[in-house]
Amino acid sequence: MKKDYLTGKCLVAMPNLEDERFKNTVVYLCAHNQEGAMGFIVNKQIKEFCFSDLVGQFNIENISPVAPMILHRGGPQEQVRGFVLHSKDYDKEGTISVDDKFSVSSSISILNDIAFGVGPTYNLIALGYSSWSPKQLEFEIINNDWLVIDATPELLFKTPDNHKWQRAIDELDFDINRMSLRTGRA
Repeated sequence: MKKDYLTGKCLVAMPNLEDERFKNTVVYLCAHNQEGAMGFIVNKQIKEFCFSDLVGQFNIENISPVAPMILHRGGPQEQVRGFVLHSKDYDKEGTISVDDKFSVSSSISILNDIAFGVGPTYNLIALGYSSWSPKQLEFEIINNDWLVIDATPELLFKTPDNHKWQRAIDELDFDINRMSLRTGRA
C-alpha cells in the first residue's frame, strides 16, 4: 500500500452492507493511514436543519439572504461538529489540503465566506464524520462491505445526492449484481 493509503478516494457501500447508518452511502476519505481513517458521508442530507439555520446559530452577519444550501450527515461521530469539503480555489488558515482536487476546512470563517458568497466555488457541508480504527477499514473492505473509487468533483459536487450512490456504482463499469457478496479463502 502507498504511504497515503486511500486518502482522497471514495468508499461505496456494497448493497449487502447491514449497518443502516451506511446503507447506500458514498464516503469521501479525507484521511487514511496506519492510525485509521476519517471521512464524510456525501450523499445523506440532513432534513431538519439547513445552512441558514447554521448561519443564524453562529450569528454570522450577512448583507443579503443566505442562499439555500443542503447540509449533509457526515457520519455518526460528533454530529454537531461541522466540516466543509471543498474545491482547491479556497485556502485560508485552517484549510487542510487533501490532494490536488479537494481540501477540508472546519473554521467558522469558511461559513462566513460561504454566506457572503466569497467561499470556495464548490463545497459540501457535513455535520459529523465517519471514522475507523487502525486496520478496521481494511477489514471491512476485505469483508466486501465497501468498494473503492476515485473521487471526482463531478460526483461529489455536481451529482444530486439521491443519485451519487448509483453513479458511483456505475463508475465501477461492471454489474455489481453479478458480484459475490460472500468472502472466503481458497
